[in-house]
This record gives sequence, C-alpha cells and structure tokens, in this order.
Amino acid sequence: MSNKAIIFSKAILQQQEVLLITFNYDFEIKENVKSFGGVRWSSSLKGFYLPFSKKTTNTIYKYLKGKGYSIDFGSLTNNANKAKPEIKHKLEQKKYRPLSEYNRKRLQEYRSYLNGLRLSSSTVAVYSNFVKLFLEFIGELKSSEIKQTHFRQYTELIVQKKQYSISTHRQLIGALNHFSVLCCNEDFKGSGLNRPRKNKSLPAVLSQQEVILLIRSTANLKHRAIIALLYSAGLRIGESINLKLSDIDLHRMQLRINLGKGRKDRYVGIAQSFLPLLKNYLATYQPKVFFVEGKNGAQYSASSIRKFLYRACKAAGIHKKITPHTLRHSYATHLIENGVGLRHVQELLGHSKPETTMIYTHIAKKDLLQVKSTLDMAVEQLTETVKGASNISIAGNTYG
Repeated sequence: MSNKAIIFSKAILQQQEVLLITFNYDFEIKENVKSFGGVRWSSSLKGFYLPFSKKTTNTIYKYLKGKGYSIDFGSLTNNANKAKPEIKHKLEQKKYRPLSEYNRKRLQEYRSYLNGLRLSSSTVAVYSNFVKLFLEFIGELKSSEIKQTHFRQYTELIVQKKQYSISTHRQLIGALNHFSVLCCNEDFKGSGLNRPRKNKSLPAVLSQQEVILLIRSTANLKHRAIIALLYSAGLRIGESINLKLSDIDLHRMQLRINLGKGRKDRYVGIAQSFLPLLKNYLATYQPKVFFVEGKNGAQYSASSIRKFLYRACKAAGIHKKITPHTLRHSYATHLIENGVGLRHVQELLGHSKPETTMIYTHIAKKDLLQVKSTLDMAVEQLTETVKGASNISIAGNTYG
C-alpha cells in the first residue's frame, strides 16, 4: 500500500455506525482530512470519522481523490457484503477498550474531586469505577454535550446487565450525581436521577448459641480471634482490618476505633471472655502494627475474612447466609434483647442517626416474641375442654 493511501472502513462509536478514515501518518493528509466539514478525531478508534452514509462516503471520496490520494475501499466493501451487525455497546461486550487519554484525565480529575470532599478511600474507589464505565459509555462526548438521557440510558443498561442490588444502585446514582456537579456545564441540574428507596428488609442475625458454636468450630486461631472480635465489639469489617495494636488498651479494656464510617472515632469495650483468646493470638502470631496482618506484615484483606467465615459457617452447620456484617447485626440485636438502651447501642455502633439503630428494635422485640401463639392458646383450650385428654397433638388425627 502506498504511504499516500487512505483506508475507508466502518466502525461503531457511541452506538452509531461511522465511516472511519485511517492512514499512515502524513501531515498533509491529516490537514486535508480535517478540513472536510464534520470530520472528527476518535482516540478510541485511532482515526478520523464521519457519521456513515453513502452520500457522505461518495462526497469525501471525490474530495480526497481530487487531492491526488488513492482510497482503499477494501474494508468498507467487505463490511458492506456482510449482514449489518447488531450495534452493541462496550458495556455489553466481554472486553473493554482502555479509556482514551481525554477520559483518563477526566477520571483522574473526578477522583481528585472526591478526595477533596474527604470521602473514604473505599467510596472513592467504588464511585470511580462507576464513572469509568460511564466514560466508556459516552466515549468522546465533551462535558457540554452530555445530556440527562445519557445518564438515564447508562443507568438502565448497567443495572439490568449487572443486576445491581438496591444499595449498589444507590451508590451508582451518588457517583453520577457527583460527576454531573464536577464535569457538566453550570446550567446542568444534576444527573436527573433519583436514588431508589432503601429496602426495609430486616438483616439476618445469629442466636447467641450459634455465635458460640461458630467461634468454637473455627480451628484456625487467627480466624477464631477475628470472628470473636467482630462479634464482641460489633465492628464493621473495615474497622477490624484497620485496627492497630496501639488502639488496644488492655488496662482500660477498650478498643479505640479511629475514623469509622462517617469519620467518627469511638470506643468499645473488650469482652472479658475474649481476653484469653486475644492474648493467645497475640503471643502466637506476634503482629507488628495491625491487630491482624497478612504476609510480611501487610494489612489483612476483607475478602480473606469473608472466605474463612464462609468455611467456618459450614463447619458449624450454620446454613443461614452469614457475612461479617451479620456478626455486627447480631451484636446489636443481642444488646437490645439484654436491656441495653437504644442510645447506648447507637454510640457503640457509631451510628450518626438513631433511625439507623432503630432497625434492631424490629428484630429484638423481645416482649412481642414472648407473646404466646394463637395456635398454642387454641391447643391449650381444647386440651382443657376434652375430658381425659392430657395432651392434644396436631400432628395426627386422634387425641393423644
């Protein structure tokens, strides 16, 4: 192929079919192509493009031919002989192309913006991932060209494809709202998307007997210490892996939780029954900085805790769907069931709002749970009225 040859081919960009114009770099060709009305550059496609139509293709062909260039139609005619492919977006493909330089800069600017808001590192990571996918969705669109329909279409596509939970969906909307504030023009009033309402489902909890069974069924000393810590102090998983040895005060029997959720410090007590296990673990593993450490003193991972907790539940014969946060739910529920006031539970959990703690009152309605079942009352009354019946059973058709 001559260095002066220009290749015409079809491509898909932002769900639209385009005429892609590529050539070996030549300044003169580049300037002549750019001077044709409507031609734009795509970093992701590594070439110039126009919206595809036969009329446009013929017009730019005559234009470039008149400049003395040869045009290679091979790729274009081969594509034309095939059935027109279904246009699929990058989000529907298995492999994504890397972000263009333009979008990489936008994503970095977005991360810096979130850090400037003093959001937690985990929130920055989650929000940035959502926006990275959004940038793949919109491609090379400039901020001034982004419309609310782009946010809506992206949300509908990704929520359906990945089957997000309500909580993840709410995080997605939060990420897009921040992006719209940062990157869109001043007249743009947010992403136009509302967060779905939170589920009001009650969390699963373990009984006190199940908690003891779970701890005793965990053979590994480190794993047993982590499970006991999560339950006895009601810690979030992030708080447990961020806990440092300097935060453990054995004299006052307290743990200092630094910058928990909502950037709030708090103190929680160390269970007296946990103390022998704690001392045994510290003497055996001798961590240097963090309460629990991985290889070479690195911070332990949340995924490792989830994995061994799953195995521990199987060993204990517990068939409920249990996560590290279930231990925190169980801790709060058992406190309320044992008469600890809601305000104290709120402080121990580090909740900013009492409404968040109130959910445990729905689980721990001890007085309501003690109300006798109407079925039991009916059986008792029938037992009293049937002469000679010492016990009425509903398991069979006859009186026992």
